[in-house]
Amino acid sequence: MSKSHLDLLENNKKWAANIKASNPEFFNQLLKGQSPEYLWIGCADSRVPATQITDVAAGSIFVHRNIANMVVHTDMNMLSVLFYAVKVLKVKHIIVCGHYGCGGVISAMKQEKFGFIDNWLRHIKDVYRIHQSELDKIEDENERANRYVELNVAEQVLNLSKVSFLNEEWENGKFPHIHGWVYSLKDGELKDLNVTTNNAEGLESIFQFSKKAGDVF
Repeated sequence: MSKSHLDLLENNKKWAANIKASNPEFFNQLLKGQSPEYLWIGCADSRVPATQITDVAAGSIFVHRNIANMVVHTDMNMLSVLFYAVKVLKVKHIIVCGHYGCGGVISAMKQEKFGFIDNWLRHIKDVYRIHQSELDKIEDENERANRYVELNVAEQVLNLSKVSFLNEEWENGKFPHIHGWVYSLKDGELKDLNVTTNNAEGLESIFQFSKKAGDVF
């Protein structure tokens, strides 16, 4: 075990001791279970920790993270987290949060080969394909990447709104709301992209579900 691993264990002991000293009931409360109001679908980037940048306590946010905060409909990990958050935890809000300077998005802009990860980057490249006419007009590469990050978040909000069991929830009420945010590494602030939705009304008709069950094929 390297020195860095030992440092993490030592830091944990100090953290636990400090928590117990300042709030003796903290861990007892955590043992009672979780009831977060938020699901956070964010990037796996180590610089974007959900609870820290929103300044909320442990137990407040249920978290799923992957490269470039993607919502891929064949990703059983993401779907399982989403299903549990929506059906069991009954979260009220789902936040898709990207961040400027995202390595996954920047890599997807390029025509380089990155190996196995190219299979994941393909989903991000699809976003560029959809918005190519807008993105190609942005000459500055950093500005183009920043806009790409924003468009990617908006597309993932759209992808979430197509999930069948989310539509089931909306048929019975107004929750959960889906929000699209972007985090800035420069100043630590979150930007609301104003792409919030809590229904499937804005989707193309092919993605809207009728209330009548279809025949099994």
